This record gives sequence, C-alpha cells and structure tokens, in this order.
Amino acid sequence: MKTKKEDIPVAMEMGELVARLLPDQGGMDMSYNQFPKGTDFTPFLKGLDCDHCHCPHYGYIFEGKFRFIYDDGSEETYEEGDFYYAPAGHTAIVDEDVKFIDLSPHKEHQEVLSHVGKVIEQMNG
Repeated sequence: MKTKKEDIPVAMEMGELVARLLPDQGGMDMSYNQFPKGTDFTPFLKGLDCDHCHCPHYGYIFEGKFRFIYDDGSEETYEEGDFYYAPAGHTAIVDEDVKFIDLSPHKEHQEVLSHVGKVIEQMNG
C-alpha cells in the first residue's frame, strides 16, 4: 500500500500540532507527526499506569528534536536523522519543532489515543 503524507487523515490538530494516522496497517499504526517546541505529553497521560504511555514506538526524525522520559527517570533525546525505539513506560517533550514518522502496535496505541482523547475532552469541558 502506498500513501502520500498529505493523504493520511488528520487524527488530531491543536494549533501547530498535527498528527496524521493510518490505523492498523498490518497490526501497526502508522503516523506522521508535526509537533511544536514545548509540547509536553505528560498531562495527557495522567491516569494511565504510572501516568506514562504503555505503547512502544518506533520511528524516524526528519526535523527537530524531542525527548522520551522513562518510568525510571532516564531520558533519551532524538533529533534529525535518528531512528528510535521507545519501549513502553514513557512520556515525551518536544525540545525543537519536530517532524517524524512513528510506528506503534495498533492495540496499545489505540488504548493510549482513546485515553488522550478523553483527557482533552475533560480539559476543554
């Protein structure tokens, strides 16, 4: 299956934050994301186990930089040109405007996205 970035449906858009998502492509969710500097996912993960994302992620950074912060307090920074694997048990903070692709197991990713959607509804409530 071939899809152009522009043809991937927008799953979330908040200001400069744009997340495009192709769900359940062979058991994986495929996404193209553009997140502005300062985006902190921590508040959206409150209520999940350890208040962190329980979905592993695999991806590639086209531009910018962000950090994964893990349950044990360790951090990993990824920037332009980096491939990454982030195991379950993390949050993320964007240090520079970032554009990247992300591959995530469908079931776990949808659980996290559903939770994030509920948190956003409550915040806008």
